[in-house]
Amino acid sequence: MELQMLIAMIVIDIIVLIIFGIIIKKYLKKKFMYPKTRLINGSGVTNDDLDINNSIFMHMTDGIIAFDRDGKIILINPAAQKLMNVLPEHNNFDDIFGRLHLNINLEKIIYLENWTTTEERFQIEDRYVNTFFAPFKKENDRTVGVIAVIQDITEHVKLDNMRKEFIADVSHELKTPITSIMGYADTLLEEEYDKETQSKFLSVIASEARRMAKLVTDLLTLSKNDSNKEDVKKELFDLGELVKKCQDKLAIEIKKKNHEVKCFVTAEVPNVYADKDDIERVVLNILTNSIKYTKDGGEIKIYVGFVYNDAYIKIFDNGIGIPEEDLTRIFERFYRVDKARSREMGGTGLGLSIAKDLLDRNGGSIDIKSEVGKGTEVVIKVPTKAKE
Repeated sequence: MELQMLIAMIVIDIIVLIIFGIIIKKYLKKKFMYPKTRLINGSGVTNDDLDINNSIFMHMTDGIIAFDRDGKIILINPAAQKLMNVLPEHNNFDDIFGRLHLNINLEKIIYLENWTTTEERFQIEDRYVNTFFAPFKKENDRTVGVIAVIQDITEHVKLDNMRKEFIADVSHELKTPITSIMGYADTLLEEEYDKETQSKFLSVIASEARRMAKLVTDLLTLSKNDSNKEDVKKELFDLGELVKKCQDKLAIEIKKKNHEVKCFVTAEVPNVYADKDDIERVVLNILTNSIKYTKDGGEIKIYVGFVYNDAYIKIFDNGIGIPEEDLTRIFERFYRVDKARSREMGGTGLGLSIAKDLLDRNGGSIDIKSEVGKGTEVVIKVPTKAKE
């Protein structure tokens, strides 16, 4: 009973440590090496108190496993069973951690005087977990077992990997135009060329510079959206008028490719409530994609309507389409269906990601359906009133 009470008090300590997770590593040493056993004997702790503590212990999202000196499990909560895939036949330290080939020795934790805590990060199937191991002692300073605190850090690992991938992508995307600009500029400086060749080289330099400027602008937009530094200035405005305005802005590009673009506005579409500049940028982005990826002489249809509390814009084209396997990733930053073709057309791989971010912060949504060789349908929804 004394050991169970000790473990219950240690679990309480763990809960405190989790709340103050930012200092958990340093705090674990203090709590687990020198637990406040004076609270156990003669402290007035009752069975009811232990029942409450056990309830907290059983419903914690972090896993807790306590082992005795022989490595046998004496306490384990459901979170630990799930995170570590603990089966009924697993009943000791080696059954759980030995199969992972970790550099953890139970004897060292128990018997080494200067041992405090250790931390291990590992992967189990599709999950990543971080585990702290520490000894716990009784009043006579005798180590009676080891406790493991297991945290699911899958989302943290995914975010970290995304950050690293994002930095690598940015570096690559900036390096390409910079290398091209430097190469053509150095060539012009090294030798004398006729005006036609000079004009050709300068045209490439200007094109790459514009591409780099667009990439930087897109990155700044994403940064502002992520940090929420830029306020969303919502107002009521006519979505149909905005769509027609966007169509007019792209008239030259439409004419160059000899597309037929038709816009239909359903009667009595209420004004939408959103940041007008944000929605305009989204519409321009989607329309630009339709124009770019539809072969010359193509057809683009735009419908503006209303359903429930949202106005919608549906944009249909008979362009090249998007493969089904790519549809789930098209909103990822720097993801391109056809990298070479996108770069050739001046794409940064950030347009759809920005469009989704802008709609998210305005309470809207975007959905894309497509079939290779037949075309693409994009549905944009924008709220007509403030969402409660």
